[in-house]
Amino acid sequence: MCGIIGIAGQSFVADRLLEGLKRLDYRGYDSAGMAVFSSVENKLLRQRAAGKISQLQTRMQNAPIDGNVGIAHTRWATHGLANEINAHPHFVGRVGLVHNGIIENFTQLRAELKNQDAVQSETDSEVIAHIIDAHLNAGMSAQQAFCTSLKSLRGAFALAVMIAGETDLIFAARQGSPLVIGLGEKDNFIGSDSLALAGLSHRIIYLEEGDWAIVSHDNVTIFDAQDKKVERPVHIISDSFAMAEKGNYRHFMIKEIYDQPEIITHTLAHYINALDTTLYPLSRQLKQQNSDIDFTAIDHLWLIGCGTASYATHIAKYWFEKLAGIMTNIDIASEFRYRTPVLGDKALAIAVSQSGETADTLAALRYCKQQNIQSATLVNNMHSSMAREADLALPLRAGVEIGVASTKAFSTQLLALLGLAMLAARARGRLDEQEEHALCQSCLQIPRLMGEVLAQSPAIQTYAEELSQAHHVFYLGRGVYFPLALEGALKLKEISYIHAEAYAAGELKHGPIALIEKNTPVIVLAPVDELFEKTISNVQEVMARGANVLLITDEQGDQKAKDMLPEGAYKTLVGSNMNTFIAPIVYSVFIQLLAYHTAAHLGTDIDQPR
Repeated sequence: MCGIIGIAGQSFVADRLLEGLKRLDYRGYDSAGMAVFSSVENKLLRQRAAGKISQLQTRMQNAPIDGNVGIAHTRWATHGLANEINAHPHFVGRVGLVHNGIIENFTQLRAELKNQDAVQSETDSEVIAHIIDAHLNAGMSAQQAFCTSLKSLRGAFALAVMIAGETDLIFAARQGSPLVIGLGEKDNFIGSDSLALAGLSHRIIYLEEGDWAIVSHDNVTIFDAQDKKVERPVHIISDSFAMAEKGNYRHFMIKEIYDQPEIITHTLAHYINALDTTLYPLSRQLKQQNSDIDFTAIDHLWLIGCGTASYATHIAKYWFEKLAGIMTNIDIASEFRYRTPVLGDKALAIAVSQSGETADTLAALRYCKQQNIQSATLVNNMHSSMAREADLALPLRAGVEIGVASTKAFSTQLLALLGLAMLAARARGRLDEQEEHALCQSCLQIPRLMGEVLAQSPAIQTYAEELSQAHHVFYLGRGVYFPLALEGALKLKEISYIHAEAYAAGELKHGPIALIEKNTPVIVLAPVDELFEKTISNVQEVMARGANVLLITDEQGDQKAKDMLPEGAYKTLVGSNMNTFIAPIVYSVFIQLLAYHTAAHLGTDIDQPR
């Protein structure tokens, strides 16, 4: 996720641009750069560097540049290597440009350039600057050249552009990638998200899909996709950067794992009335958002997400079908719209995303809207594109998540999905008053139960040191614990770079068991449920091949396993007995800690994995 910050000011901006880039550090990046308009030299100046922001800072100290207007960028390589030539900003003629996203038709656009040899980088981004500069050379004004160029771009982008001669202006646009404008007293700002502007502005405008804008130090003019002037609402935000400090923790990821018992209480407060252990009615949300979603009229659900969010929907499928009795399909967002799914007239699509800006999930949501079915979204940013475009938006309330590997967003996604499944079950008459009280009471125990898992961190760390020596790791689970196993494998491979795979335990015998050999780590997620004995039979199969088994179970499962498995032949991590519906949420902490401690022992870059 690349990052953008821009300042149109009345005083020098370089230091503030650097600070903004540091706030975007959590997105991960492999190069950084900035451009400013120098009134002294009467031209655009830039500095770029591959590597960390500290490399750019060193460049700035050795060869300072500054001005009253500037744009800056952190890049995560997509087109072309992570080097200085491919780093942003790109300069072409009078144009300086930074870009987030991917231009899908850049090969065609590059082929149409009159002087293709003038393209210096391997990026899709530089081509945009060439197009704008060509329009300027054809006699267009800066505004005309910018908005005309946007019409030729296909894909997802957020743009910030400076044009020599327009000394006080930044041109900005968004399509498919988020971009915000911050309003100040003497300066105005742009950023790829509100966190980039923390400490600079508390008044934020979220550009809508297709919007473009002209920003100066004392004025902001916004146009829609049809180039008509529009007004967008101003949102007052708190200075959330304070929430993004690591404190005494070594990494943001471990801090965010430990944040979960408190964070979960924020999510619980949105769905459950703790005083009488009942669900808050969905009508409260529907009325606020002028939505008319009725679960009694829905016969089919589509749950859509990417990566970790997709695994959350896999787990939720069990809940919606078992609790609410609604036929439920799950789909990876990046595949969904390309197979032209038949959605049905009485369907509801639920899109899940931490940011609310995940490009494939947003595109899938828009596909559903084009098919005229109702839509809901679960997001962490209620001002995001998905929140604005869905018929119903429900909050995760996870707070700012800095670590690239999602932890607290995953657990809040699970809880929000469970809350929605419970609301659907109540609306459909499948959850009586006594069951509602019992399930709500169980949900209110999640923070305490998570705390009990966190207390086992030293034991998990000991096992993780052993796991760090492995080259291949297998995760097994049945029922809801199969997708949780998928998430566990994803976490381990994402931050430790150890190859990890997850399987439904019953499928192991259909091929993958051939890979199990002496001392292969096999992590089994198996709190007691109706499938526990079947899972243990699969454990016996891998143990017979010499696997090094870690059984993650509850107190009841620990006792049963002692009767079914040979003593001393496996290791355990044991949680408390709990309601089976909340167990995946609590047990997610086990797999997060296991991945974190393994990666920490290996010394990888946990918050910004490669």
